[in-house]
Amino acid sequence: MDGSDTSMRAAAYAAGLARRQNALLALVYVQPVMAAGAALGAPVGDATAGVAESLIEEIRTSTERMKDTWDVRWEFHTFRGDPYNGLVAAAEELKADAVVVGSSESAGHRFVGSVAVRLVKAGRWPVTVVP
Repeated sequence: MDGSDTSMRAAAYAAGLARRQNALLALVYVQPVMAAGAALGAPVGDATAGVAESLIEEIRTSTERMKDTWDVRWEFHTFRGDPYNGLVAAAEELKADAVVVGSSESAGHRFVGSVAVRLVKAGRWPVTVVP
């Protein structure tokens, strides 16, 4: 999760899967490492921690709003690094059965490859890409 529309749709899709399978939903935010900003003294850690806190609050609000409809056990985790390596580390550490990600909203990923495509190509877990 990074707060984008596609990541929020992916989280909702994953929550539905977790509910149907009575599984634990692990929501992951990968805090970007911005070496240039940190080198210049910018409070990068504080900014990304703020994003994580707002995501947790949004998840809690949604969970509370939906508790009468369905109940899903969930955990929120943060990892540091680039999105691909952060998600790989999260999936390995959390022993994920599957990975659900939102499709990229960036046009540049057509040339470099999106995180979702790289996860699919890695072939380590079933990967669902939510538009």
